[in-house]
Amino acid sequence: MKRVVITGAGTLNPLGADVAATFAAMREGRGAIGPLTCADVDRLSVQIGAEIRGFDPEAHFPRTRLPLLDRFTQIALVSARQAVAQAGLELAGEAALRAGVVMGTAGGGNTTVDDNYRTVYEQGKNRVHPFVVPRLMHNAAASHISMEFGLKGPAFTVSTACASSNHAMGQALALLRSGMADVMLSGGSEAMLCFGGIKAWEGLRVMARDTCRPFSADRAGMVQGEGGAVFVFETLEHAQARGAAILAEVAGFGMSADAGDIVMPDLDGPVRAMRAALSDARVAPEDIGYVNAHGTGTLANDRVESQALRVVMGAHLDRLPVSSTKSMHGHLIGGTSAVELLACLMALQQGVIAPTINHQAHDPDCVPDPVANTARAAKVDVAMSNAFAFGGLNAVLVLRRTP
Repeated sequence: MKRVVITGAGTLNPLGADVAATFAAMREGRGAIGPLTCADVDRLSVQIGAEIRGFDPEAHFPRTRLPLLDRFTQIALVSARQAVAQAGLELAGEAALRAGVVMGTAGGGNTTVDDNYRTVYEQGKNRVHPFVVPRLMHNAAASHISMEFGLKGPAFTVSTACASSNHAMGQALALLRSGMADVMLSGGSEAMLCFGGIKAWEGLRVMARDTCRPFSADRAGMVQGEGGAVFVFETLEHAQARGAAILAEVAGFGMSADAGDIVMPDLDGPVRAMRAALSDARVAPEDIGYVNAHGTGTLANDRVESQALRVVMGAHLDRLPVSSTKSMHGHLIGGTSAVELLACLMALQQGVIAPTINHQAHDPDCVPDPVANTARAAKVDVAMSNAFAFGGLNAVLVLRRTP
């Protein structure tokens, strides 16, 4: 089975417009949660979120192209450009036939949907833009990435709610290991911070109204964000043959289904997904030096995830740093685990563990070491990233540091 490595990374998220800015924010423990600026915000009960501020689409795309691009696609393309540039990829001819893309998103073109509901129902118009369907379709980001970089191999989108990006990257890993491709762009993006998107989440009654405090005894719920990240995955032999710099090895992946409740978390499913990822990576629990938790800040998720980690890690959990960067960038829904993989890369590459900020009081039912409030220096050889979604769908990635 072929080994797979990461040779490029790119992102656009509330913490920064690229990887370097995101790492800096994570090191500083700087949060991006603040007042929302979407239309009709006064009609919302929840008026906070983690927005991408200062992003000008016209600085990245010609005006003639923007009618085709929902915000989630713009985020994905900007991220993919950065990743491809860092990887130094040049794909043409036969190489393009063996390169593809798998992206994750939960809602696809939510902003497009929201805007056009307003057009039809609020404004009473009987026509919408002819590109509404190409903008809102879940595969739009993957399709535009494939077209921009000439990727003619496997290309598709995974939509598994909050685990979408990890599932997408797991599929990219499988395609490379199997020999169906040499290079895959993978990750995820989401742009759900529109009136309808937020109003829908309000109905679930899991949203905090002040900030996100994962694992803290006084946590009050999740906070939505927007953003995404894209990575260049390629087989080790392909990367070595072209002299590419390697950021980390994608060592293992595990997934499972709770087959239980549509919204309430389960203990067994996350345990099986984590154990599958460790087995696939051929590492023991004691080898894990950092876990980027799903850590939404809800009472149920943080407690159940902590219990699952205890079952998998045993006594090792007492000395294992486990943080949730959602406390800084919010819950990016389908794009969240892609951005969170950056925290694992930072731990492996720079020896810095991102903190769980806003942590005010220890909860004995949660992880013993949530890396509270301040980033920490540590030598990490293996890191794990958790993603657990509504519908009981779990996806876990393991990264290994390379010399």
